[in-house]
Order: sequence, then C-alpha cells, then structure tokens
Amino acid sequence: MLEVAELQVAYGDAPALRGVTLRIGAGELVTVVGPNGAGKTTLVNTIARLLPVRGGRLVLDGEDATALDARQMCDRGVAVIPEGRRLFGTMTVEENLEIGCYRRDARPHRDQGIERVYALFPRLRERRRQQAGTLSGGEQQMAAIGRALMARPRLLLIDEPSLGLAPAIVDIVFDAIQRIHAEGVSILLIEQNAARALAVAGRGYVMEDGRIVAEGPAAQLRAEPHVREAYLGETGEK
Repeated sequence: MLEVAELQVAYGDAPALRGVTLRIGAGELVTVVGPNGAGKTTLVNTIARLLPVRGGRLVLDGEDATALDARQMCDRGVAVIPEGRRLFGTMTVEENLEIGCYRRDARPHRDQGIERVYALFPRLRERRRQQAGTLSGGEQQMAAIGRALMARPRLLLIDEPSLGLAPAIVDIVFDAIQRIHAEGVSILLIEQNAARALAVAGRGYVMEDGRIVAEGPAAQLRAEPHVREAYLGETGEK
C-alpha cells in the first residue's frame, strides 16, 4: 500500500531523516519505535505531505506520491492522528468530529461516521456538546482518533497516542487501535511505548537518529537484545 524509499528530510542544514525505507502493506498494522528525537514525528508529517522531501520517494498504491500535497494525500485515503491531539478547543466534540469529514467522499457518511466514533468511544457521546478544550487528555485523544476516522481512511498514521495518558486510558486507546485495524484499516503506529506497540503490531521498525536500525516481525524485534535493553527495560538476565 505505502512504500517509503530512501527518504531524506532536513530542517535547514540539519538532517532529520537519513535514507529511511519502510513499507506498510494493505491491512497491516506496522509500528515505528525509538527514542525522542529519532525522527518519528518527522516521518509521519512527511508521509502526510506536511514537510518537503529532500531525497527519496513515497509510493502509494503503486503510484509516486512524493509530489502530492496534504489535501491530495487525504483524498487518497491517508489520515493523521497527530502528536498532541491538536483539537479546536473552543469547538464542541461533535464539531471537531465533523471537521474530519470535509472530504467529498466522506461527507455523505457523516451520520454513520459519528455513530461509529461514539460506538468506539461511548464517553464522547456523553461529551458531544462539550468544548473540546475542557476534556481530559484521554478524552481529547479519543476525539482526535474519532476525527481522523470521520475521513474514512484506508491508511491511518497515529503519532504517539499514549503520550501523557494514564495506564487505564492507554488500555482504552490501544484497544480502539486494534478494533480499527480489525475493520481493515492499515495503520502506521508511531509510539515511544515499545512494549505496547510491539504487542499489537504485526511488524515493526526501530528508528534512531533519523535512520532505521532494525526491522522485522514484532515478536522478533521484542526478542532482540538491543530492543529489550533499550526499549523494553529488560537486561536478558534470568
């Protein structure tokens, strides 16, 4: 579905992505884990066409997507759940959700989309007339996920969904991610919590300093000594 080939991105003269190559097949849930500053958010924003490409290319459904803009990428079924949620705080929950279905193909399915989101997150139904800025962090994350789903995406880019959330809310969010994936949506999950991410993903990549340093099936990555020590807090000692 999506191929990222030798992707290079920079902020001025400072390289951020250094020849990143990865792929997400149709119906896959793939994760990218790594430390702060590794380039994970830059990767998401570049795939979403919010940042320019210095080198390499993006291929979506077999067609070069490197020159597309953000709107064109969205029209092709790619939606983003950004780090930090980025809701419109003075608008209600339902108004924030409705923004997600501005695409022509999504607009006719507005009511169906709203019900889908409320079925996934019943708490949002209770808060639907409440200003988004007054929600808890977990509720805001639910609304951000819901807004992206309103676009009826085929590929969902999720950036740090567990950031700043209590463990019980993280459970709810990751359960929702698995349910969305079970509906057939392809997912690229960017996550610092490597244990949670590798537990739900089929395949994974480890990014450090703008490069992919390891890749493979999630179970294989969980067993690698470097991943266990650096990201899972395990030393390998019995």
